[in-house]
Amino acid sequence: MKRDCLQKLFDWNLQPHRKPLALLGARQVGKTWLMKEFSRQAYPDDTVSINFMEMGELNAAIAQTNLTVSNLLTLLQTVSGRQIVPGRTLLLLDEIQECPRALTTLKFFHEQLPQLAILVAGSLLGLSMGSTAHPPSGNSFPVGQIERLNVYPMTFLEFLGAIGQEGLAMALREGDWSSVGMLSREYELSLKNYLLTGGMPEAVATFAETRTLTAVREKQLAILADYNDDFKKHAPLDLLPKIRLLWNNLPSQLAKENKKFIYAALKPGARAREYETALQWLDDAGMLRQVYRVCPPRMPLKAYRDLGAFKLYAHDVGLLGALSALPPRIVLEGNALFTNFKGAMAEQFVLGELVASGFEPGYWTAETGAAELDFVVQGEADITPIEVKSATNTKTKSLSVYRKAYRPMLSVKSSLKPYQRKNGVVSLPLYAIGARLRAELELQR
Repeated sequence: MKRDCLQKLFDWNLQPHRKPLALLGARQVGKTWLMKEFSRQAYPDDTVSINFMEMGELNAAIAQTNLTVSNLLTLLQTVSGRQIVPGRTLLLLDEIQECPRALTTLKFFHEQLPQLAILVAGSLLGLSMGSTAHPPSGNSFPVGQIERLNVYPMTFLEFLGAIGQEGLAMALREGDWSSVGMLSREYELSLKNYLLTGGMPEAVATFAETRTLTAVREKQLAILADYNDDFKKHAPLDLLPKIRLLWNNLPSQLAKENKKFIYAALKPGARAREYETALQWLDDAGMLRQVYRVCPPRMPLKAYRDLGAFKLYAHDVGLLGALSALPPRIVLEGNALFTNFKGAMAEQFVLGELVASGFEPGYWTAETGAAELDFVVQGEADITPIEVKSATNTKTKSLSVYRKAYRPMLSVKSSLKPYQRKNGVVSLPLYAIGARLRAELELQR
């Protein structure tokens, strides 16, 4: 498989004053694979790899040692049986959350040994707030001394490449709308398969190898079981029931016509103060995405967030389907019973594509509540509204209300309708939004 963010590792490697680079993300999104693939291509003969999950004695030694750069290097060379040579060796530190003192010490590597190339991977779940396994004790993330690269589930373009449809991916990248239009049925089928498979690399690999959605679902259920085990391992005991309730309640929240998160929907009498810490824990772990209401939608978008009004999404559309126990045939056959939740799946898909493209979306509702837009994103010069539909029906008064009130340079309708650009409104097929949204924003400038 190919991952677009692999190029970012090569770009980092060429920086003259590079810092250690940490690959961060939810469990099983492909951080370790990225490190190993980069190592295979860029440092085939001189890589030292340490997995702290497998190094209990090393972790204990680090915890008991007066930790300096020299001492840590000595320990790493001893356990690996390899010499670490600055300027020549690539040092891979995987599952860094299992050894917080090693993570903290990375700031001294940047200061004292900048020639050494260091890649770090860690689960945000293990690094999230309130972990009982790693409580706060001065072993903090070395802010300013280490670069971060967020790793997300595979995008639709990456999925196309993984299943042997690179030609479809290339047409989207290049904006070859004539070819895209002629191949719309192929794109729609691939999109349905992606909605069911999602972007977790193991699920994508399973689909690529078997083309069997039953096997994919088994893999997804195994990932969800691993997540449940991780909750038990890392979450504070008093938060564990609330974390599980929030996580398992995601499908029912998204199935509502009004998808604004309501604490009372978790259980009767639930209040924000009881669950906000558990919610933040899941957010810090990369398991959830909070999309805040913004009103008015002005630059910078973050400054106009309403922190009391938000929607919750999962970090992967395929896992959302598995968590919902959604039968794959309902998606493939377009079952009418699926109508409401199909809209939620479309929104979840678009959100994932936006986040992977570097956007931090919000959503918009009119003060009267009479109009609502699924997403608004900040570009270089303007705020762009995005209306999401799961089929070809794109009639909506909300976008008209927004355009009349705020007169955006560009508005986006994303559905299964073909590409069209007219009078400041672009109809962008769902399967093209990750590949083409930034390009469309550039065209409007």
